Amino acid sequence: MKKFLLLLLFCHVSSPGKHSLKFFLTASSGVPNLSEFVGVAVVDEVLFCYCNSNSKIVELKQDWIKNAFKDNPQQLELFTRQCFDNLPNRFKIWMDNFKQRFNQTGGVHILQLMTGCEWDDETGEINGFMQLGYNGEDFLALDLKTETYIAAKPQAVITKLSWDADKSRMKHNEIFLTEMYPEYLKMYLDYGKSSLLRKDLPSVSLLQKSPSSPVSCHATGFYPDRAMMFWRKDGEELHEDVDLGEILPNHDGSFQMSVDLNLSSVPVEDWRRYDCVFHLSGVEDDIITKLDKAEIRTNRENPSDRTVPITAAVAVLAVVLAAVTGFIFYKNKKGERGEWKSYLAYFWICSLQKEESQTPSTIGWKY
Repeated sequence: MKKFLLLLLFCHVSSPGKHSLKFFLTASSGVPNLSEFVGVAVVDEVLFCYCNSNSKIVELKQDWIKNAFKDNPQQLELFTRQCFDNLPNRFKIWMDNFKQRFNQTGGVHILQLMTGCEWDDETGEINGFMQLGYNGEDFLALDLKTETYIAAKPQAVITKLSWDADKSRMKHNEIFLTEMYPEYLKMYLDYGKSSLLRKDLPSVSLLQKSPSSPVSCHATGFYPDRAMMFWRKDGEELHEDVDLGEILPNHDGSFQMSVDLNLSSVPVEDWRRYDCVFHLSGVEDDIITKLDKAEIRTNRENPSDRTVPITAAVAVLAVVLAAVTGFIFYKNKKGERGEWKSYLAYFWICSLQKEESQTPSTIGWKY
């Protein structure tokens, strides 16, 4: 079950036509220099909104979202109210309850929530999701198909049973996940179509640390993140001696990725039989890079060749991960992998507890 939940949350699988809206938030206690509440919103993995309990300001990171909120001021009011009032108080209560269930007192503790939706603009399929994590591990997840919550820990069973029994909560969550969030997503895509729906091809380079290291085919500057990259030999895709890296963000909103090829057992005269293929969803022509020893850049030639793409990734991570550095250090210090830290940067939620006088258009998560 735990592996299923982790895959559901963290697998970066891109599909043509699919778009996503994700709201994340994190609450913490016992972490020095970390805001007690941090929130982030992303569309198609592009950060567009950020807040934390220290600044008391909702920061809009894209010009198109500024225009969207200018035309729809009630959404900015909702974000502000949730980030600085409703949710921090609620998460503090949750944190205290979870500490008691785990028989914990002091120390570092992190409570995380992700919610949002995916929309396939080709098939019209919509999938909503909500997951809760505590101290870097799965805690609770919503299964909309069965209209029940999945408890990943024995300590989560009490919450599961309580929330399963609350049919009003389930109905309102379903409305937001399958109706309101997709409506927001489509609106954001429309406002940001010049950037969110663009197709940017990357520059592709061959990199190698040393003569005995694998050769890395590195692509940077592409958008969107729905891309594939692989090595071929004599026109056939290779699966052995190949290591495919993750798609990572650049500071300018574009993406980068690499795929390594181990050539330790391949004679130099056979290198001409290999090439690297980059495919961007929605673009007909692939970028094909022949394996040519003369085109390989190494640290020995110019150290900056390797540090440029790395610096770009670090720059964006420094912005969106600054609020959660304390927890990442905490997990590493304990020698744990900390699966939840993979997306710790993306924590925000756009939701509102139902009041009797409200209409479905203003209903949010009812916790």
